[in-house]
Amino acid sequence: MAQKSTTILASKTHLANIGAATDIGFLATGSEYKIYTTSTSLSGLNQYDLITVSGSTSNNSTFTVKSVATTGLSIIVEEVIATEAKGDTVTIDHVGFVSAGVKGDGYYSQPDGVHTVAYKVTTTLTGAIKMQGSLATTPTEDDWFDISGTTFTTDQSTTISSANFTGNFVWIRGKATSVTAGSITSTLINH
Repeated sequence: MAQKSTTILASKTHLANIGAATDIGFLATGSEYKIYTTSTSLSGLNQYDLITVSGSTSNNSTFTVKSVATTGLSIIVEEVIATEAKGDTVTIDHVGFVSAGVKGDGYYSQPDGVHTVAYKVTTTLTGAIKMQGSLATTPTEDDWFDISGTTFTTDQSTTISSANFTGNFVWIRGKATSVTAGSITSTLINH
């Protein structure tokens, strides 16, 4: 099969933190996990953004945004949360993002499993980018794992980095963590 290059992250920028507020609550309804507010806007967040919650009684963790309500007053997250009423001073910080999953060599039953990733960032980016893989045919957030040797920790002088990795991953994706400033211009995968 011919090589195929795919953009998995394109022009993603660190977002301003939401900050601290007392009107943030948490609601678990079946398999839907919602973070909601009455007046603090969450509209700046997007699908696949990573946020950390602190100051909560039961939900201090990192979450992946699944969707944002059109009102901007609630988000659905991938990870499990505990129902918790508003009242605590809860802080929400934007700390990174993940890409959508793309099909890896394992999806196509390719025996070599060779992949190459190229990261292109601005000199202002602070944080790290890595690749994650999944062996599940329909992965949930718990099915993703870090792929060794693919982490690029920015030093604000290197703007392009690449890595090769081997594995028959069914799905692969990029994940940027500890992002406090700057932008990813693009992340390309070739397999």
